[in-house]
Amino acid sequence: MKRKTFIQKTVGALLLAIPAYSLINCSSSDDGPNDNPNPNPSSSADCLQHGTSTSISNNHGHTLTVSVADINAGVDKTYSIMGSADHDHEITITAADFNTLKNNMQIGENSTPVQSHSHAVTISCAS
Repeated sequence: MKRKTFIQKTVGALLLAIPAYSLINCSSSDDGPNDNPNPNPSSSADCLQHGTSTSISNNHGHTLTVSVADINAGVDKTYSIMGSADHDHEITITAADFNTLKNNMQIGENSTPVQSHSHAVTISCAS
């Protein structure tokens, strides 16, 4: 193989490999939600008294508000978490999740995937 041919093939392979490597490492979803809710909630944290606080992983403008009324209703509900982001995700909180919140323990859910990513959302009782 001539030197010129070798260099052309090497550069061509690199031009294909670098974007493929980037896609593999930057796609998919964030880490999952907290799968081990806090079994010993803070004594001052009370979802029915103070509402909730929310954490969204790798956030870029998304927001979520879970009201005391929703917790009391205790039925499955799907929320939009768009906030100021340029795209929307949704999460569904189940009746069982609301029951967990009523017991002042945190829950974790994954958002729907959009634009090749999703977010882990953790909902805790506010103090």
